[in-house]
Amino acid sequence: MSAEIVNLRKARKAKARIEKEKRSQENRAKFGRTKAEREKEKADEALASRRIEAHRRGSDDDDGGGSAP
Repeated sequence: MSAEIVNLRKARKAKARIEKEKRSQENRAKFGRTKAEREKEKADEALASRRIEAHRRGSDDDDGGGSAP
């Protein structure tokens, strides 16, 4: 009976890879969106903002209150 010979350098690197993958999974769960998804959401928000702005009746300075002389 002989023990299995383990290369410590390879074992240390394998352990580091496993820990890095674990951190990566945690970050994916935490932040969770791709760059394309973030850009699409930003574009959708800009489009909605432009649509709302296009339906305004007057400027922000003219509130129709009549308080200005």
